Parts: sequence; structure tokens; C-alpha cells
Amino acid sequence: MTGLPSVGLISHGTSSPTGQVLIEVLAAEVATDLRIRGLAGEVMLGHVDVQSPDVDEVIARLPDDRPVVLVPLLLSPGYHVHVDLAEAVGRAEAAGRDVRLAATLGPDLRLAEVLADRLPPLRVSDEVILAAAGSSDERANESCREMGRLLATELERPVEVGFLAGAGVPLKDLVEESRSRGARPVLANYLLAPGFFDDLARKLVEGGGVSGGVRSGAAGSGPVGVLAPPLLTDGSSAAAVPPRLVDLVRDRVREDVHVRDEVRESVHDRVCEGVRGRGQDGSLGDAHAEGDAHDRAQAHNRTQAHDPVPQVLNA
Repeated sequence: MTGLPSVGLISHGTSSPTGQVLIEVLAAEVATDLRIRGLAGEVMLGHVDVQSPDVDEVIARLPDDRPVVLVPLLLSPGYHVHVDLAEAVGRAEAAGRDVRLAATLGPDLRLAEVLADRLPPLRVSDEVILAAAGSSDERANESCREMGRLLATELERPVEVGFLAGAGVPLKDLVEESRSRGARPVLANYLLAPGFFDDLARKLVEGGGVSGGVRSGAAGSGPVGVLAPPLLTDGSSAAAVPPRLVDLVRDRVREDVHVRDEVRESVHDRVCEGVRGRGQDGSLGDAHAEGDAHDRAQAHNRTQAHDPVPQVLNA
């Protein structure tokens, strides 16, 4: 295979029109960045749920004569990464495609910096809570807890982590406990864009009766806390797509490309050394074992939109 790799940017997918537009803007900015820097050929946006095209269609639409790097536009490695994306990569590899799966966006210090930027001015008595979607996969939840630790370091103050779903500590419990102590819960919104979970988090900080089984303040008492905008936003003076987020996606592509190149160079060097040092029995020594390691590395690294026709973002 020759040429620059193709890149599939894979989001969760959302029914929120605002969320859809923001994800598309992020994908377009990443595509422009990768193309200008000579890191990728064609770039295409796809989704694991709710919207189309799905992952299989993205892979099918990208050129089959060059590697494909799938970058999850997901904040933590849960079911969609370990099952949906992994299975799609496996199907592609079985069909003879060279498809690699990059790491998720989080945890990463740059996300902590963006989250901190999204917060309002904090009072001494405020209690900061990282609001995460949550997962049944504990690996995803632990990734969110690590983001909480990174944000605490960035803010130089404690940060608790609450989940809107899954097996972690419920966000609503942390909000209510914070209010019971007379503090203002300030929610750092660890979601990529507006959508279902953003709406749920908003209900926790809106006053006026009971919403979603969560006790709010008395009617007319006003907000019971503060929810910061998600990482992508259209309602603040900050850029809708933070440059650090584009940098992060670019690095995920670079990491995969560099690892692949380093592995190939290492395999080539070891094979050459093995050929030069071939014994009378014709053995290649460690070179064959290195090839096996390369094969194992390859194996390891293995839905309604505005426009239902997949678009390659290379214009």
C-alpha cells in the first residue's frame, strides 16, 4: 500500500441538530488541518450510533489501496470502542483491509484545559463536579476518573466525578450532596457536544420542581447549580471548536501512523540482521519472532445525519 493514510473520524452520533453541526465543524477543521500538514489523504466522518454513515460504510468508502486510521471522537474507551469499533476493524481486516484503531480523545491534559476554560469564575465555596456520560464498562469510567484528577490539577482544587448513566457514582447524588452542604455545584461538562446527556445534566441544575426524579429547588428559587458548556459549544465567547481539540485529534492520527512506521522499520531492520546472520541451518534467529510480534500488534490494533450520503472531508 502506498500514499497517505485515510482517516475515519468516528463520533457517537446524536439526534441534536446543534450537536450534529458542531461535530461536523470539528471534523471539517480536523480534515483541513491533517491535509495541510500532509498527514492524511481523504478524511471522512462516521458514527457508531444514531446517525449515518456507520463505521463499515466509512471504511468501504475510503480508498482500499492505503491504510485507514479510525479515530474515535469519543472521550473514553467503553462499549463502542471495545465492541462496535473493534468488530468493524476485525471485519475490515478479514476482508483484506489495513485498518487501525487510534486511542480515544480522553483522558488528556488538553481536555482538562478546555474544561477549565469552559467553567465560570469559581467561588471559594463552589464544588466542582466532572459530569460524565458513564458506561457499563469500568475501563471507560476509570478513564473519566483520570480526567477528574487532571482537571483537579489544572484547577488546583478538588474535583469529584459523577455519571449520568452506567455503574459509577450518580451525578444527581453528588449534586444533591453538594447543595445539602450549602455549596454551589459547578458541573464541568465532560461531553463532546449538546445532545441527550447534556440535556440530562441540564435538568439537574435547573430550578423548579422535580425533573427526572431529581429534587430541584423550590419553584422560583432559581438554578440549583451551574452546568458549563460541553467541549464543543455554540453559545459562548470561546471558539466553538477549541484549537486544542483539533491538536488532540491530529496527535491521535500521528500516534498511530508513527507506531506503524516504527514497527515496520523495526521488523525490516531485524529481518535484515537475521538474513546477514543466518546460520548454516538457514534459521533467521529473532527475525521470525519479531515478525510474529508485528502480526500480533496488527491484530491488537484492530446512524440519521443531515445528509445521508457519506461525504469525504477533503475539499
